[in-house]
Amino acid sequence: MAWEAVFTLFLLVSVLGALVITRVSADLILMGALILLVITGVLSPGSALSGFANPGVITIATLYVVAAGLKETGAVQWIARRMLGHPRTATGAQARLIAPTGVLSALMNNTAVVAMFIPAVQDWAQRLNIPASKLLLPLSYAAILGGTCTLIGTSTNLVVDGLLQSRLDIHLGLFELAWVGVPLLLVGGTFLVLFANRLLPDRGSLNEELELVREYGVEVEVESPGPLVGRTVAEAGLRSLNYGYLTEIDRKGRLITAVEPDRMLQPGDKLYFVGAPECASELRRIQGLKPANGSVHKLDLENHQRCLVEVVLGPEFSALGQTVRDSRFRSRFNAAILSVSREGRRVPGKLGDISFKMGDTLLLEASQQFAEQYRFRRDFLLVSALNDSTPPDFSKAPLALGILLAMVAASASGLLSILEAAFLAAGAMIGSRCITASRARRSVDLPVLVVIASSFALGTAMSETGAAQWVAGGLLGFGPLTPWLALALVYLLTAAFTEVITNNAAAVLMFPIALAVSEQLGVNFIPFAVAVMFAASASFITPLGYQTNLMVYGPGRYQFTDYIRIGVPLSLVVGTTAVLLIPLVWSF
Repeated sequence: MAWEAVFTLFLLVSVLGALVITRVSADLILMGALILLVITGVLSPGSALSGFANPGVITIATLYVVAAGLKETGAVQWIARRMLGHPRTATGAQARLIAPTGVLSALMNNTAVVAMFIPAVQDWAQRLNIPASKLLLPLSYAAILGGTCTLIGTSTNLVVDGLLQSRLDIHLGLFELAWVGVPLLLVGGTFLVLFANRLLPDRGSLNEELELVREYGVEVEVESPGPLVGRTVAEAGLRSLNYGYLTEIDRKGRLITAVEPDRMLQPGDKLYFVGAPECASELRRIQGLKPANGSVHKLDLENHQRCLVEVVLGPEFSALGQTVRDSRFRSRFNAAILSVSREGRRVPGKLGDISFKMGDTLLLEASQQFAEQYRFRRDFLLVSALNDSTPPDFSKAPLALGILLAMVAASASGLLSILEAAFLAAGAMIGSRCITASRARRSVDLPVLVVIASSFALGTAMSETGAAQWVAGGLLGFGPLTPWLALALVYLLTAAFTEVITNNAAAVLMFPIALAVSEQLGVNFIPFAVAVMFAASASFITPLGYQTNLMVYGPGRYQFTDYIRIGVPLSLVVGTTAVLLIPLVWSF
């Protein structure tokens, strides 16, 4: 081998080791590898940076905006409440969860689906009295399997399709992968329904930790007309929230203190909740509720410009000793006080009659710029915005779903390429105000895009230096392999890579090796490329291999061994099915 190939293989091993054993972020590691390839002359700057212009990478960036539009309008939550229902057992709940998750993950990026489903599933689990740990990992696995059904379901598919376009000028259709993806979703989903309840632990819920956080009281009102009128407290999802509980209802001046689950909600009911600051954010995501505090509606802010903020009053706050009503807080700060907490406990009584004291923690509804604007003001000792607390604009949910379906239809019919359809859909989301331009910019996950684009440099170096051909020769050197066995070997190696490094990096690094294997065997490359697609996505054994697995790790209170217990048999089932089906659809 030439020194360039030796250096590339050494760099590849170093990158893999750094990703596994260090805490340095993946984007820095892979960008550093790209820089070394340019400085040493292994790649020209144009070749090293070609990943940043790859159609697959640009499509992923554009789809972030489309997914954010769906999130801002609450479209996925709107669908979830209508499809999940009220099953009586954990197994029944898993069955009801897998189908909508799989379908939605096929039509939009599966990471975005999981991000939007997590709070809905937590709320659903509380209503059904089922541990969230029984549902959140099946949610991630169903999203992974559903994402393999179409080209846009997971970024891995778009990355490999981008490599096929740039290297071999091959374009896969939007639903071409469904011939294997749908059977995998059915087989994997069936496995989860049959065995997930037995294999997954009961980790309890976040409610056990509520006493350790600041406590607030939050008051909301039932909108009229609205979807909650005539429904019971339990049916509305208000009985057991993740971060708070319903204490009383004010119905036209009559106080109902013992709130039964089957109590029917009426127009204008004022509901009083007690809980953590996230309780207010949780209530914002429920369609049919609005803040009962009149000051909130007087804020000079659009709905999508608002968020929840916590502030701690300092010794130089000018209204110390004054009541909330007399302080004119809303006029001075353009923020409405939702609740006051003192020494970790909510302050009882009417909000307007509470007198401010130094050290009080206020929960505010304010502009998204409030935290930056007042962070260094002497009025407040601490200013902290709550993540993901902007209330959804449910009125635009049908429009956002229409844009998504139009994008899928335009791409599937061949009228537009996936990239063109994604561009138009993102523009429509911004133009229709489903999402603002500023939030669209913030929705693009730059570190993920840098990881993917930088990985292309390593993949290109593997091909151009002959390192991939050397690795392929080593794989085939075990003995005479049939194309089917070679396909299984490529799938196994890709699946092993994706469990310890990112799924996209595994796909990009294995692509040139799979190409070299097919060339040395003299067979069609498409089955090997598809095997890389499915294997790179099929990460079930560790929380590190796929982003959705990591997203449910904390909310589900999982341990590393939980993934191994259910992930190993699921990987064997999915991998065996994929290796058997791929050559039947794309012949060697």
